[in-house]
Amino acid sequence: MKLKALILVLLTSSVVFAGNLNGSAGSDAGVEPRYLIDMPTAGILHNGMIGMSVHFYEMSGVLMSLEAGAFNRLTFGLSYGGTNIIGSGPVDWNKLPGVNIRFRLVDETADFPALTLGYDSQGKDVYLSQYSRYSYKSPGFFAAASKYFTMLGYLGVHGGINYSLENGDKNKNVNFYVGADKTIGRDISIVAEYNFGFNDNLADTTGLSKAGPGYLNAGIKWSVGNGFTVEFDYKNILDLKKTGSLRTIRIEYVQSM
Repeated sequence: MKLKALILVLLTSSVVFAGNLNGSAGSDAGVEPRYLIDMPTAGILHNGMIGMSVHFYEMSGVLMSLEAGAFNRLTFGLSYGGTNIIGSGPVDWNKLPGVNIRFRLVDETADFPALTLGYDSQGKDVYLSQYSRYSYKSPGFFAAASKYFTMLGYLGVHGGINYSLENGDKNKNVNFYVGADKTIGRDISIVAEYNFGFNDNLADTTGLSKAGPGYLNAGIKWSVGNGFTVEFDYKNILDLKKTGSLRTIRIEYVQSM
């Protein structure tokens, strides 16, 4: 318990930053989006940027993340949380902290997308100890590509391939995902992702997933100023996952040192 408390203290410790950034939404965004909803883009935090986010989800779940950028190509971070954090009764902590690291191989050009390789062990929503996995599996090892186009603001197109190490359900398939984000004015973006769920479709193993073609998630992000972005997500819109649809909220703060 002391170790878990220390991790949360480290993630929530106040840090004094210098310089102001816009958030990660809208045409005036000062930060590259690193995720669509759950799955990674090719975005990174550049040298000297530090980001912190709090993700609220079902069963009074809270997930806190801390990230830092280095050398304009490398981003690394740590995350930790659990369920029943808000309310009464014992907290059900995640088994282990999540770690993530990503390296930008190629920057975006007029003719070529940005390419990033990385590893992210943080799954999303409830941790299911009996299956050694989260309700939505972590990306694990991934390769992501992102390309932006000028279209009444900006339109980003993203795609990737990933291999999660959450294999307690005996499903070890390589997975694919695609997504897009579109700016609406200077401060708002809408985003959607389709996770094909090739590594999460064994309904008779855990009873979590239907043998369907993955699941669709969507959300809206709002840069409220001074480095803060508020995000509202609606997951499993087509109800292709037996856990049902759910709504989550994420608050992100990014600043330069």
